[in-house]
Amino acid sequence: MAILLVDDHPMLRLGVARTLEQGLEGLAILEAGSGEEALIKVGEQLPGLVIMDFDLPGISGLETTRRLRQRWPQLRVLFFSEHTELGLVRQAMDAGACGFLSKNVEPGVVLEAVRRVLCGHAYIEQALATALALQAHGGQGVHARLHGLSQRETEIFLMLAKGGSNRLIAQQLCLSSKTVSNYLTLLKSKLQVRSQAEMVHLAIEVGLLRVAA
Repeated sequence: MAILLVDDHPMLRLGVARTLEQGLEGLAILEAGSGEEALIKVGEQLPGLVIMDFDLPGISGLETTRRLRQRWPQLRVLFFSEHTELGLVRQAMDAGACGFLSKNVEPGVVLEAVRRVLCGHAYIEQALATALALQAHGGQGVHARLHGLSQRETEIFLMLAKGGSNRLIAQQLCLSSKTVSNYLTLLKSKLQVRSQAEMVHLAIEVGLLRVAA
């Protein structure tokens, strides 16, 4: 499995490469210092994942992502940037990215994001994901309950709200049924609901789940 790091700071690429090599096995780390170079590298060896910065010399990370996804629609891109404005996060996802992290996250979060994206899931840093949801739907009260959820708790909450069974969620997330059951108990407490049906109503109320017309 090859991962391409696209950033114009060699020291940052070195740090991310070391984190990935220490936390994941069987990786080939490729590097590019610009969007133009990234396009060439991907053309030479299609990686399983591209970790992309926003600010690049020449074409931006956003435009690079658009071009990469146009040529290789199956390519997965994870943004890793010091810019965390919500508008930029949305633009990155609209351009075809599968995830977004700020550069101040802990190494463990980087590894978790990479694992999740490589498994075919989207991953947005918890604080950014919560801010996006709250900005999109606004308000206080019930929305505030979502602030205390972790990335995994939010994911399981949405899967449960969409009718997923403990067994199905366990299979999709590579967890045990007991672990999912424990998450369900924790979510009921944090969200102040008594049943999965109430979770559905809560998800609808905050705008994270739509009712079919």
